[in-house]
Amino acid sequence: MSQEDGDGAGYDIASFAPDGLPRLIEVKTTNGWERTPFYISRNELEVADARRHEWSLVRLFDFSRNARAFELRPPLETHVSLMATQFQAAFN
Repeated sequence: MSQEDGDGAGYDIASFAPDGLPRLIEVKTTNGWERTPFYISRNELEVADARRHEWSLVRLFDFSRNARAFELRPPLETHVSLMATQFQAAFN
């Protein structure tokens, strides 16, 4: 998805589960260990919430040495702490 249509869909891969239902996969990759913080956009969080039965986050870690992965399902707040790291400034 992101390769063909850009990064605004809220997920990277559109696929199907074994039962034929849609599956939306967001991939987050770091070279650090499994608990290394990663960035997630507001849009990705909104899609995760709106389509929680279809959406999942696949977390790839230790990518450059011994890549491993695990999956997180919404609501993400049950797995990670979300912290705002950027603000938009608009003129009054």
